Amino acid sequence: MTRYSAWSIFKNGLAGQRNWRRAWRDAEPRAHYDIIIVGAGLHGLATAYYLAANHGAANIAVLEKGWLGGGNAGRNTTIVRSNYMMPGNRPFYEHSLKLWENLSHELNYNVMFSQRAHITLLHTPAARDAAARRYNTMRLTGSDGELWDLDALKRAVPHLNYDNARFPIIGAAVQRRAGTARHDAVAWGYARAADQLGVDIIQNCEVTGITRDANRVSAVQTSRGPIRIGNAGKVGLAVAGNTSRLWAMAGLGKLPVETHLLQAFVTEPLKPLLDQVVVFGVGGAHFYISQSDKGGMVFGGDLDWYKSYAQRGNLPAVQDVAECATSILPCLGRVRLLRHWGGVMDMTMDGSPFICKTPLANLYLNAGWNYGGFKASPASGWYFADLMANDRPAPVIADFDLGRFRHGVNIDERGAGPDPKLHG
Repeated sequence: MTRYSAWSIFKNGLAGQRNWRRAWRDAEPRAHYDIIIVGAGLHGLATAYYLAANHGAANIAVLEKGWLGGGNAGRNTTIVRSNYMMPGNRPFYEHSLKLWENLSHELNYNVMFSQRAHITLLHTPAARDAAARRYNTMRLTGSDGELWDLDALKRAVPHLNYDNARFPIIGAAVQRRAGTARHDAVAWGYARAADQLGVDIIQNCEVTGITRDANRVSAVQTSRGPIRIGNAGKVGLAVAGNTSRLWAMAGLGKLPVETHLLQAFVTEPLKPLLDQVVVFGVGGAHFYISQSDKGGMVFGGDLDWYKSYAQRGNLPAVQDVAECATSILPCLGRVRLLRHWGGVMDMTMDGSPFICKTPLANLYLNAGWNYGGFKASPASGWYFADLMANDRPAPVIADFDLGRFRHGVNIDERGAGPDPKLHG
C-alpha cells in the first residue's frame, strides 16, 4: 500500500517520479464472488469500499461496462449540499455532507472538496418564506443555513443581474458548508481505497444477463464470461439511468423509474469570477452555476424532457440553459462554451431515491437519484453497504423503499407531486 503524503511526493520527486505504484489493479474477473456490485460509478465504488472498510466483507467485485467513472460520475456539475427538509432526506444528506468533509483524509486522496457556499436566489416573498421554513428545519436538525438580505448578497456576489432582471432578486438562502468537489478524483479515491482492501474492480465487463435460481440470483452473465454467486452471495445494482435495463434482465418487470438526459456545460477559462455555487429557479427556469479550479464556468439546468438512454442532448435544452445564464449573469454573454456532456438520470415519482431490498432474496437496489446522485455518493455507499451486510435497512433509509408509493409515503422534496408523468 502506498500512502500519499508530502514526504512521498518529495521522495518520488528525487527519483524522477518513476516509483509510484498504480492507484488500483486492473483486475481479471474470477469465476466466483461473494458480493458483486454492478456499476463502477461513485455509488458502486463507495458501496464496495464501505462493505470492506465498515463490515469486513471480502471477495467483492465491482463490474463496469466501460471505464471506471465513465458514466454519470464524470457527467455532472459536482455540487455538494444538504439543504433538504423532508424526513429521510434531511438526515441522509446531512450525513453525506459530513462524510464529504473528511473524505480526502479517509481515502488518503484529495477529492478537492471546496466548501464555497451554496446560494439559492430568492425572488418573491413567498419564496423567502418557504426558504425560511426549510433553513430553520436544517438549523433545528444540526445543520447550517442562513438567509441573506439583498445587501448581504450584493457584497458576496456583486456581479449578478440586480438592475434589469426579469425576476427581481430580493435575497438568498445560503448553506456555507456546501460546495463542490472534483468528480473524477472522488471516483479514483474510492477505487484506490477499495482496491487496497481487496476489492476487484473489473472494467470493460458489461452485464448482459442475470441468471436466477428460483428466488435468488445464482450468476451474472457478462461480456467477459459468467460469474457465479454462492448460496450466501449478494448482488447490488448501482447503475443510475440503466437501472430499468438490469431490472428487466432479472425478470422483475417494470420499475417506478424513468430515464432522462441531463446536460451540463463548461465555458472557456476565465479569471476568478464566482466563488460560490449560485442557483436560480423561478418562473419555470432552473439553473445552477459555479466556477471550476481551472476557471471554466460549470453550469446546468433542467432535464431533456423526453425519455432516453443516450448520453447526448438536444438543442432546446442548450438554449434554455444559455438563456438562464445570461439572464442572471449578463457578463457571460460573450463567453464561449468549451464543451458539454449528458448523464442519464433515473427519475422517480417523488424525486427521492431507492436504497432497498428487491423481490429477489439476494438482489439489492440503489437507484432513483434524480438530480442528487453526486452529493449523495458517500452516504449512498455507506447505507447501501450497511443494507447489504446486515440485510435490513438502517432507520434513516427505511422509507427509501420500493413499496413507499403503495403505502402512500412520498418523500416529495420539491412539493410538486408525482411529475415524471409530465416528462413526455
